[in-house]
Amino acid sequence: MSRLSREQWASAALDALSGGGLAAVAVEPLAVRLGTTKGSFYWHFGSREELVEAALQLWRQAGTTSIIERLEAGGASATQRLRQLFTQVFAPQARTDADLALLADAGNPLVASALAEVTEQRLGYIAALFRELGFPPARARRRALLAYSAYLGQLQLLRTAPGLLPKPGPARTAYADDILATLLAGRPEPTE
Repeated sequence: MSRLSREQWASAALDALSGGGLAAVAVEPLAVRLGTTKGSFYWHFGSREELVEAALQLWRQAGTTSIIERLEAGGASATQRLRQLFTQVFAPQARTDADLALLADAGNPLVASALAEVTEQRLGYIAALFRELGFPPARARRRALLAYSAYLGQLQLLRTAPGLLPKPGPARTAYADDILATLLAGRPEPTE
C-alpha cells in the first residue's frame, strides 16, 4: 500500500464536503474511502480542523485562484475574459457542489472566513475586469456584485429548480451572453 499524501487527504475531504457538507468531513469514513488507516491521517494532520483548512485551501485554489490564473494567461481582452468566466462557471461541468455546501455551512467560523476571502478575491477580479473596460471603480464594484449575485442565484437554482435554467448548449451560451450584455450595458466609451 502506498503512502497517501496530504493533498490526497485534502482532496478526499473536499469531495466529502462537496457531497455532504462540513459534517461529512470525518476522519474514519475518509480513511475507509481512501483504503488506509487513521494513522495516515495523523501523519499529515494534527486535527480534523487542519484537514478542513487544507480542503478549504484546495477549494480556493481550484475554484478561484487557478481559474483567474488561466484567464489571465490567455491574453484575451477584458470582455473576452468575462465571457470565458461566465461560460466556465455556467457550464454544466462546473464544480459548484463545494460552493453550495460551503454556503450552507457558512455559520462555521472556518467556512465563514474562507467564504469571505474567496468572495472578496472573486469580486476583486471581476471588478478589475470592469475597470479595465472603463467603468469607474465604484461602478465596476457594483457590476462585480451583480455578476456574482447572478452566479450565486444560478447555484441556488441548480439545487432547487434546475429545470428553470436553459439546457446546456446554445441555449445556455445565449443565457450567459445575455447576462454579460446586461452587465456591460452603459459601458463607458473608450478614450483614444
